[in-house]
Amino acid sequence: MLNEVAHPLSAVTPSTQAAEPSCCRFCNAPLKHVFLDLGLSPLANSYLRDEKAKADERFFPLRAYVCGECFLVQLEEWEAPENIFGDYAYFSSYSESWLQHAKSYVERVIDRFGIGPQNKVVEIASNDGYLLQFLVEAGVPVLGIEPAQNVAAVARAKGIPTRVEFFGERAARALRREGLRASLLIGNNVLAHVPDLNDFVKGMSILLDDEGVITMEFPHLMRLFDECQIDTIYHEHFSYFSLISAERVFAAHGLTLFDVEELPTHGGSLRIYAQHGSKGWHPISHRVHDLRAREISAGYANLDHYDEFEERALQIKRKLIAFLEDAKRQGKRVVGYGAPAKGNTLLNYCGITTDLIEYTVDRNPHKQGCLLPGTHIPIFEPERINVTKPDYILILPWNLKREVVNQLSFARSWGAQFVVPIPEPRIVD
Repeated sequence: MLNEVAHPLSAVTPSTQAAEPSCCRFCNAPLKHVFLDLGLSPLANSYLRDEKAKADERFFPLRAYVCGECFLVQLEEWEAPENIFGDYAYFSSYSESWLQHAKSYVERVIDRFGIGPQNKVVEIASNDGYLLQFLVEAGVPVLGIEPAQNVAAVARAKGIPTRVEFFGERAARALRREGLRASLLIGNNVLAHVPDLNDFVKGMSILLDDEGVITMEFPHLMRLFDECQIDTIYHEHFSYFSLISAERVFAAHGLTLFDVEELPTHGGSLRIYAQHGSKGWHPISHRVHDLRAREISAGYANLDHYDEFEERALQIKRKLIAFLEDAKRQGKRVVGYGAPAKGNTLLNYCGITTDLIEYTVDRNPHKQGCLLPGTHIPIFEPERINVTKPDYILILPWNLKREVVNQLSFARSWGAQFVVPIPEPRIVD
């Protein structure tokens, strides 16, 4: 049972009593098969700014299901997207490696698809302009669509045209009425954030030019499963995709996946390329056929394959708590690096508070001075590490471990060691 390890946060009261979900957000089949139950958790990006916020904090069940018909892994919708993304704390440009990833992508699509001044590129969930800025520099007309007003304001300040709204069929039809068709439609790490999946993908099919291309990036379920990346699961991520499930969703709205790339970002992601099934002219790459075959062979089209994941999650919980408690017994000081949503899932699932991690640091000034949701671990500026000189630095955005270790190389001067928690606690060089 997941309650085997004592949970310091077990006394919290959920905002809503857990109930059986009704049906799959894509195919409408009844949801009966639990993939992973992480207990109660606050919204992963709901950072606390004062004592009143602590008193008003809400916890929701964090339970993932797998659909027995289309094999889409998904969460229940406990909070409306407007309340999650209306004022958002995540700014893409604070990660140097992510900026380089975006720049490399822009160079590749310009070369592969001949994108230039004659085209129109639209990015959904364009955040602070981290990607579109490189297209603007190349002279390509762009439009960002971003639901968070505070994040969109940063993009606009960079000179990037940005609309503040949630994307779906209604927004797509409004843009069409204005004469806009997208030659290239981009969505990086947004597909998982959409509760009304069919409305979103239908909107893309409406906005896409007849010979246009869609590229979407999202964490790959196969990598999440193989490496037990339980911290990828949080309320803002409504869905978790294999290529198999993504193909079915896009096909239902007349879109064909013609290529796929496996990427190292976010612990292992897919970048899919889609076109209109009836009008697109790009041949289907062997990579689509190969990955589909690999997923089927591994069992991702079989419900039995998903049964073992919960026990593996419990092992991660046990090992991380044991590592931190052992460090405490030895009188070692442990702090965190980063305040990512994924870290909040992990810390709340394990019930880790300031008793085991003194504080964490983050480069994002919008998070500094706040407390992590649920665990109430304080967030400071990175320079604090040089003042307190901890023995261990737990890298919560472990997918950026190389970047973090380079940023904090000064900590080696007093013998500090860097630790990643997934798939088990280990020292990294």
